[in-house]
Amino acid sequence: MTSLLPRIALALVLAAPAFGATAPVPAPVNVENGWLEGTKDGQLDVYLGIPFAAPPVGPLRWRPPEPAANWTGVRPAKEFGNSPVQKLEDWEGPLHVSEDCLYLNVWSPAKSANDKLPVMVWIYGGGFAGGSTAIPQYHGAALARHGVVVVSINYRVGALGFLAIPELSSESPHHSSGNYGLLDQIAGLNWVQRNIAAFGGDPKKVTIFGESAGGAAVNLLAASPLCHGLFRGAISESGGFMNPAQTLAAGEENGIRFERGLRAGSLEDLRKLPAQQILDASSRQGLFWPVNDGWVMPGDLYQVYKDGRQNDTNILVGLNSDEGGLFGGPPNPEAFVANVKARFGPFADKVLAEYPAGADTWRQSGMDLMRDSAFGWSTWTWARLQSQTGKGRVYMYYFDHVPPRSPVLPWARAKGAVHSEEEPYVFGNYDEKLTWSAEDLKLGNDVTTYWTNFVKFGTPDGGGLPDWPNFTDADSKVMYFTDSPHVGGLPNRAKLELLDAVNTWRRTPEGQEWARKNAPPGPF
Repeated sequence: MTSLLPRIALALVLAAPAFGATAPVPAPVNVENGWLEGTKDGQLDVYLGIPFAAPPVGPLRWRPPEPAANWTGVRPAKEFGNSPVQKLEDWEGPLHVSEDCLYLNVWSPAKSANDKLPVMVWIYGGGFAGGSTAIPQYHGAALARHGVVVVSINYRVGALGFLAIPELSSESPHHSSGNYGLLDQIAGLNWVQRNIAAFGGDPKKVTIFGESAGGAAVNLLAASPLCHGLFRGAISESGGFMNPAQTLAAGEENGIRFERGLRAGSLEDLRKLPAQQILDASSRQGLFWPVNDGWVMPGDLYQVYKDGRQNDTNILVGLNSDEGGLFGGPPNPEAFVANVKARFGPFADKVLAEYPAGADTWRQSGMDLMRDSAFGWSTWTWARLQSQTGKGRVYMYYFDHVPPRSPVLPWARAKGAVHSEEEPYVFGNYDEKLTWSAEDLKLGNDVTTYWTNFVKFGTPDGGGLPDWPNFTDADSKVMYFTDSPHVGGLPNRAKLELLDAVNTWRRTPEGQEWARKNAPPGPF
């Protein structure tokens, strides 16, 4: 997603768990590359910074991940590994960037390797340009205490994770380039299949979950043939990838411009450039995203799901009521109207009728349009296509609970839950500088219970919570999270149906030609 602002971490920071040298340690665990020594966090065994692939540096830059090297003796697994190369000014936490970043972490409540507990694998967001498993909000201890093994995976971001150029495609046996960050995630999931039993996890009971770009990645992995059999469930928070993806050819054109801007004469020259120079150049040029390469991504995901070619698993997906509040909205009503006309062409009047630009409505309309076009339509479309063509169950939510906020935040007065504000309730990690009510903590326990029930049983129901009905396109029943969970209809459905008509037209030859000539770049 465009600018899936890592700034939200500023509002959600926690003190990192203290893993000191004198802390008690669990028995060493033997994984495929050697022995690991972790730490204890109460009754949990915690292993941080486990290499799941070789460092993607030097000649391995812009290549699919290679196997990690074996080590001798017992390797300490007590600190997070390096974060991928990115700008750090918007993040909080002890983050250290390096190309050598392919590490994962495990939090396990298992008493023995024979427990065979369900497994949750976290994929962070950050617009495919940033993110890290070391961000305090993503620590997995509170989730693991609900009886699941939690794993979080680092992956390459930005140009180092998603550059496509013809030279890279030519050296690939799959004639592909540009999806290295996704391949990192897949390598991590394969590592989980081979090794998670050593931590008391069951490789047959894996669920992937992610938020924002991480949720979009979950959508991509749920459609990728490279992931067949790697997980049985998928959870996506404010993420989806149902809009037409950039083609490999278009990605290569973008990559060629990037290469020329760096004045690199060859791929060999590119691989020798300092990572910081790559980062600086990508910051000037713009975003690098997954491409439709026909290998990792098997095609337009809308068509993949329409044809029933996805990895058919149970899914739990949803969005927040005021997603666009995080991003601010248009600067004035005139700019909003001009933007709608530029982006929606023959549908502009209908869009403005649904998102009115009146004196008292234009600002919120702009944020609502961001919610629905960037997050809502893909999420809703994923849910309804899975319900139509798949056998896996579908559960959808609408998160509308406003958490406590620092008054200095730009979105402090947002009327609903902004982008990623559901995360404290999912992870059970609450900013200690804010005042959380008993209702907040109760809702958080309910959300975490729903999520972990889904991981354990394939359905979120249980534990005395209100039953969560299967989503169907006919009734669009969703779990509505306000001060407490309750079932309701999808409140923005009429808006999503209009955007569905727009996106159906955009897939026609006429719509594609109009967009090629008229539509400016951007999130709509």
